[in-house]
Amino acid sequence: MRKIQLLLILLFLCQLGVNAQIGNTNRRDDGFGYIDDPQIDPAMRTGMQDSSNVEIISLDPKMHMWKISEELGTIIPVPVDTASYLFQNSNLMEGMKGHYNHLGNLGAPRMSRIFFERPQATSSMFLDPFSIFVTKPWEHYFTNSNIPYTNLSYYTNFDKQDGEDRFKAYFSVNATKNLAFGFNFDYLYGRGYYQNQSTSYLKGGLFGSYTGDRYKAHFIYNMFNMKMQENGGITDDRYITNPEEMSGGKKEYKSTEMPTNLSKTWNYNKNFYVHYTHRYSLGFDKEIPDPKKEGDTIDTFIPVTSFIHTIRVERSRHKFISEDNVTYADKYLDVSDAQNYKALDTTTYVGIKNTFGVALLEGFNKYAKAGLTGFISHKYNEYTLMDSIDGKGNAKYKENEVFVGGELAKREGNFLHYRVLGEVGVTGAAKGQFRVNGDLDLNFRLFKDTVNFIARASISNTLPAFYLRHYHSKYFWWDYAGENEMDKEFRSRIEGELNINRWRTNLKAGVENIKNYTYLDATANPTQSGENIQVLSATLNQNFRVGILCWDNEVTWQKSSKEEILPLPDLSVYSNLYLDAKLAKKVLSLQLGADVRYFTKYKAPTYTPAVQQFHLQGEEAIDIGGFPIVNVYANFHLKRTRFFVMYSHANAGMGTAKYFMAPHYPINQGLIRFGLSWNFFD
Repeated sequence: MRKIQLLLILLFLCQLGVNAQIGNTNRRDDGFGYIDDPQIDPAMRTGMQDSSNVEIISLDPKMHMWKISEELGTIIPVPVDTASYLFQNSNLMEGMKGHYNHLGNLGAPRMSRIFFERPQATSSMFLDPFSIFVTKPWEHYFTNSNIPYTNLSYYTNFDKQDGEDRFKAYFSVNATKNLAFGFNFDYLYGRGYYQNQSTSYLKGGLFGSYTGDRYKAHFIYNMFNMKMQENGGITDDRYITNPEEMSGGKKEYKSTEMPTNLSKTWNYNKNFYVHYTHRYSLGFDKEIPDPKKEGDTIDTFIPVTSFIHTIRVERSRHKFISEDNVTYADKYLDVSDAQNYKALDTTTYVGIKNTFGVALLEGFNKYAKAGLTGFISHKYNEYTLMDSIDGKGNAKYKENEVFVGGELAKREGNFLHYRVLGEVGVTGAAKGQFRVNGDLDLNFRLFKDTVNFIARASISNTLPAFYLRHYHSKYFWWDYAGENEMDKEFRSRIEGELNINRWRTNLKAGVENIKNYTYLDATANPTQSGENIQVLSATLNQNFRVGILCWDNEVTWQKSSKEEILPLPDLSVYSNLYLDAKLAKKVLSLQLGADVRYFTKYKAPTYTPAVQQFHLQGEEAIDIGGFPIVNVYANFHLKRTRFFVMYSHANAGMGTAKYFMAPHYPINQGLIRFGLSWNFFD
């Protein structure tokens, strides 16, 4: 805590020493169109009067944020994160609307119950369950602002013995109107309310962007250092479901008193990546009407052709250490005859990917109704695995992937937008693989309302991730190669979405077909299903408002054609009932209410620490779900500051206690939580 407080003070002092920057223009070419207005919440304006009627002389912040696409580094505008809605859920393991199963503690592995939200396993598979902490380059937010911008966020539950803390910092400053740079920091520490489940994670990174007319570049460096103690779940679920039976009717157990299966087991993950994408555009200058002064014109650069290059270098190291005498399905490596239950498993992944592209840009003349891009990519992957009975030898696996592809996209205009991107493997491990995905959105008027319709489709034929084909460790060892090689996984998906603003309605529905579905079986070993598996899904978001009373609802229905291989809950529900009001002369926003998340019973995937992954349960499979979890909260927004007070799992101890989000891993009992997010513009 002292380190966090010191860091807060240092960041505040740094802000005091930064001078105002050169103002940013309201109109900026992003290479595929324009961003006309700075995306800034009016509540963040600084040129206003305070309560004592003393004028604050300061520049109004003019700021916008964006992300970049994974494939070609295309700029994708996003809103500035200043909204208070659902801020109280922003650090919950179950996600903003309760979609995730997890192991209970802050930062522990998690998996979405909503199948359409599950990504396929990646080259860094051991990081995949940590989406609450690990961010990809295309998830990073870039900022351009006329004055320095800082965001500090802090979450705690005020318990120094068993509680959790998280501190996040984001800083961005412009050197010129086009050149910006900054850093981000994230420290997460969950001590754990159950024995032997602590988490300690650290993230640090630097980023920069240059967004000139002809040249654009984005740079990201992020480093992750993650340590997690594994407890293997509680030894008997009756400590939660029937504590009187465990104690002979004498007492109920505190969470810290419940014995766990493991006490000397840890997982470590270290990862860093460097991502750099840039493009140079050829074009011409053209006079267009000045949006600020009627009758005047301004010279604007119109890009015609862009040359694109993206490089990403990544290194990921995973380590599993255990001194617990436990039995998994098999045992392959012995440290010694006297200590044959000790494990020290390691593996390392290094990847280097280069992408080169040429784009003919949309809008350079009246006939160019869409942009067309062609690209070629090469990725080199190197994996180091253990390869001897004493755990001291290594085996290296090297793979090269070359893909060629293209993109057709229309991003300008108000009525119709579409994008189709496809790539096909030509040599190396990529041969025979392909991916095609696309989306289309229409915006039109219906009964004096704006209606938005989105269609998405994808089709792919890809090899399962490397670690699903090869992995060596003390308790798990598999090599799918040669005659035993895995088949490519064939997936096709189509999805539609309808948004009606006036009715506060959002409806999504889709279907996916999978052949050769690759999964971890009941022994946590990878296997494939040769049959076709279909997943149907539909989600309705319907919000209501009468005066200051609001009631927001989300219901997701899913159906898997192979429940024994791909189990899913039939229903997953989130409901939020709250008062939304303005107080203190409409300066303070308040949301006061309670929300509930619920899903129907199903045989959810369980978790094995030795592979740090979720997998199917065995013969003694149990159901989880059928138990609502209620949080009560007060959410505030005052000018530049958002903060909340919450009592999570307020219904703990009521009804039948079956509050598990993964088999044998109960969630925390009732806790008071506090969160603060503070923006600085100076």
